Amino acid sequence: MKKVEAIIKPFKLEEAKEALAEVGIQGMTVTEVKGFGRQKGHTEIYRGSEYTVDFLPKVKIEIVVEDDQAETVAKAIVDSVSTGKIGDGKVFISPVEEAIRIRTGESGSVAVAIN
Repeated sequence: MKKVEAIIKPFKLEEAKEALAEVGIQGMTVTEVKGFGRQKGHTEIYRGSEYTVDFLPKVKIEIVVEDDQAETVAKAIVDSVSTGKIGDGKVFISPVEEAIRIRTGESGSVAVAIN
């Protein structure tokens, strides 16, 4: 099994969700996160004072899939959220040793399958 994690711009979440549904993904975890990369934040003015916003709002999508689905999932995310501009985000693919469905005790790929 593989875990696909994507850090994307928040306004691109719906497009990513639709693209993932098209490739058969039915479940995912979404978390609101903050971070920065090459963007290095930006400055804003509030009540006449300028201040730096170091951490920008992002969304993190996490999906656990079979090994052979990981590349398809990653490509669907990249294709759906890419604007060609700095700050589009990143996709990470890492191995998952084990998964256990708490309700039934099932483990392995059966535990992450949508039944």
